[in-house]
Amino acid sequence: MRAARGALNWSVQELAIRTGIGHATIVRYEMIQKVPKSRKGNLETIKATLEAAGIEFIGTPDDAPGIRIHLAKSNKPE
Repeated sequence: MRAARGALNWSVQELAIRTGIGHATIVRYEMIQKVPKSRKGNLETIKATLEAAGIEFIGTPDDAPGIRIHLAKSNKPE
């Protein structure tokens, strides 16, 4: 989650605003080394928001987790 935010240059506050999930909840999720327990579908909401912004999650939590970045053509340098 932190890597995806960084790739988009989003702060925790930006992700909180875009998802409607509390700042403290996002910080707490990012502090956990494994996949945190999610309530109210928060992880699904965060994942969908990051994917809509161009992030592709690859690997699995236990085997080479990472991201690919798919920015809109207007965001790519020429």
